Amino acid sequence: MFELQRLRGDHEAAVLAFERENRAYFATSISDRGDSYFEEFSQQHRELLAAQESQEAAFYVLVDEHEAVVGRFNLYDVQVGTASVGYRVAERVSGRGVATFGLSKLCRIANEDLGLRMLTAAASDTNVASQRVLAKAGFTLTGPTEVEGRHGSEFTLDLATL
Repeated sequence: MFELQRLRGDHEAAVLAFERENRAYFATSISDRGDSYFEEFSQQHRELLAAQESQEAAFYVLVDEHEAVVGRFNLYDVQVGTASVGYRVAERVSGRGVATFGLSKLCRIANEDLGLRMLTAAASDTNVASQRVLAKAGFTLTGPTEVEGRHGSEFTLDLATL
């Protein structure tokens, strides 16, 4: 029903639609990206693809049976063996296990295809749903952190445990 696909140039319109449709929903748990994000989206999309090409990051979209984007799952700050994780899912699919599904797939890709050994993630303390998703995907709470100026929690996942 859902497929995790590596971000491509032809995903641009679908990703922009996803971000626009869910802007208010995302702003309830993370900082709003601002109008400039949407005005300069094409340039930002090209920059993501360049970062991916240089192996600094790996970006994925979760698409439904109609090829509509319902989630974004990202590996960024890729270093030797490690990366940080970020993700977001559409409001229309939240609470249905979609984030856990996408994150679990991303972790397998990170391990099996990209050779990473450790992932880190952070979620604000007000984003309890995201913290639950991290726990369900096998991440372990490692301590407090700050997320976009808010109190939060940091998590790690040893990919050898998959």
